Amino acid sequence: MDMRHVTRALLVGFLVLLVTVTGRAADVAVRGTVVDPAGSPIPGATVELRAGTSLAGKTTTAADGGFVFENVAGGNYEIRVTLTGFRQTVVRIAIGSAAPQPLTVKLLIGSVSETVTVDAASPVAAPVAKAVPGGVGGGMGGGVRTAPPPAPAAEGGRGGYAFGVARPGYVVPAPETATYGPIDENKFRRVTDQPLSTFSIDVDTASYANVRRFLNEGRLPPADAVRVEELINYFHFDYPDSTQGAPLGVATEVAACPWNSRHKLALIGIQARRPSPGKIPPRNLVFLLDVSGSMAPPERLPLIKTAMNMLVETLRAEDRVAIVTYAGSSGVALPATRGDRHGLIQDVVSSLNAGGSTNGGAGIQLAYQLASESFVKGGINRVILATDGDFNVGVTSLNELTRMIEEKRASGVFLSVLGVGNDNLKDATMERLADKGNGNYAYLDSLTEARRVLVTEAASTLVTVAKDVKVQVEFNPATVGAYRLVGYEDRRLKARDFNDDAKDAGEMGAGHSVTALYEIVPPGEDAGMPGVDPLKYQRPARPQPPTVPVPSTELMTVKLRYKPADGDRSSLVTIPVAGRDTASPKHLGFAAAVAEFGMLLRGSEYKADATWADAARLAAAHRGEDPDGYRAEFVRLVDLAAALDRQRTTTPYASRR
Repeated sequence: MDMRHVTRALLVGFLVLLVTVTGRAADVAVRGTVVDPAGSPIPGATVELRAGTSLAGKTTTAADGGFVFENVAGGNYEIRVTLTGFRQTVVRIAIGSAAPQPLTVKLLIGSVSETVTVDAASPVAAPVAKAVPGGVGGGMGGGVRTAPPPAPAAEGGRGGYAFGVARPGYVVPAPETATYGPIDENKFRRVTDQPLSTFSIDVDTASYANVRRFLNEGRLPPADAVRVEELINYFHFDYPDSTQGAPLGVATEVAACPWNSRHKLALIGIQARRPSPGKIPPRNLVFLLDVSGSMAPPERLPLIKTAMNMLVETLRAEDRVAIVTYAGSSGVALPATRGDRHGLIQDVVSSLNAGGSTNGGAGIQLAYQLASESFVKGGINRVILATDGDFNVGVTSLNELTRMIEEKRASGVFLSVLGVGNDNLKDATMERLADKGNGNYAYLDSLTEARRVLVTEAASTLVTVAKDVKVQVEFNPATVGAYRLVGYEDRRLKARDFNDDAKDAGEMGAGHSVTALYEIVPPGEDAGMPGVDPLKYQRPARPQPPTVPVPSTELMTVKLRYKPADGDRSSLVTIPVAGRDTASPKHLGFAAAVAEFGMLLRGSEYKADATWADAARLAAAHRGEDPDGYRAEFVRLVDLAAALDRQRTTTPYASRR
């Protein structure tokens, strides 16, 4: 081989090496955050990276709305972001030799079938905020920015709203005018005195969203705003959804108690049968919207209007929707209308404005009347009340309201309640109305939460699988000295109520899960319960031994009663629980972390050795599958609560202002 061939071979090899190195150098990370029209992060959105017709990558946004694609080669790409309830957004981006600045993609309210396409700023040019079309009806804003978005301002158009930006840090709370029902925390009970523990299940999640709102505002919530069972039941657990042929599944786990090593913790998990995709029955929905003056702030009626527009996009021709408004007087804003007339329904929603006093009772009567007129046998018949709970004109007695709602639920029309607002929130009223109406109570602290309740989890929110669901636990005195039910203080029942089919209890929707925890004290361990002085005038009756003594090492027996959604006779499921610890508990770790968090927020006298650090560590270690990012968000909230607690106890008063 002559020198010319050698030189040519070396040159070709050098060029190949140069191209290879250059290609590798161009591989960069593409990062971004997906936010809603108010600038709040959206977890669970699907993000695709496409090069022409080829899919180069696919991911979902995390709890903070973030996404990342690593090792992206240079070239032209499209980033497609989709999420039910929002328009699909396509961002065109050119990748050069340097990583582009992080993107902020704002989604617009609308159908996924509608697409908004924008260009990201060039990675080699100065960051430029891109203007994009407005939302439905104009003025919603949206699109993509290559620089952090400014604090959101009020935006017009259909469903437009804005929220303030949370700035963590302890502040002196403003006078709190919200009202919460007092919670008398469950105490330890001796098994020899009370071997049975009976309660109604609870699927409400309002307390968790409200606690999150307080923490994001930079303050700790009032103790009575913290209902521990609602914190736990905000999260889904992968329990079996059928036991002994029932439409409900029951799972149990036992392990050491994280906040008291001398005790055990027992978990009871109940799962309603999950809905089949596309199998939601016809919906007959009547929205009862509070348009009184107290609903004017952006986090109230404007938020509800935006949330409704998201739900409307999911309605079908077989569905019916009506809208009743109430303030000084009540009226029909939209008669029963076919669900696929999206534009008409959204136009009515857009026209709503707040003003006047609150005649809630008259509105409820009118809403039930419309629901009855369009009743769908075998379908979903529900009134959805959206309010801050401030009833001050008309039927103002809570007892009168609940009696009316109890009468209506017998017809098969149930009531769900969506709470909004902060300083004037009537939490206790809304919880009781939903309870008596065979429905559930959710608090909307953001558009993301509204979407979760009305779109993502519409089946569990609206489709009732079982009603009057009760739990009764019998503890074995040979293995349990005392016990304490964690939470469910306002759901306790008498032992005789368990077999009484006339006694109202909680409802479970398709896919709902319910978790209950018992802290268990072994026999002979002091649980700190006061004793009773001996009687002076009579001897206590001797307890009668069982007719057939049954020696057992079981810890307890769990009994579950439920009725079908359209039935009046209950069925029974019985599950014995072994006395030994569960070999590999799958769910108890995370549930215990949430319970520990709740007890710390409440300042519970039973928190024992609980700490914020332990709750965060336990949650992180047992986070498990977290496709929607809610569990990761929970760990962040624990850290935020810990910081606020430290500042409250160490910061001088004058510097807190």
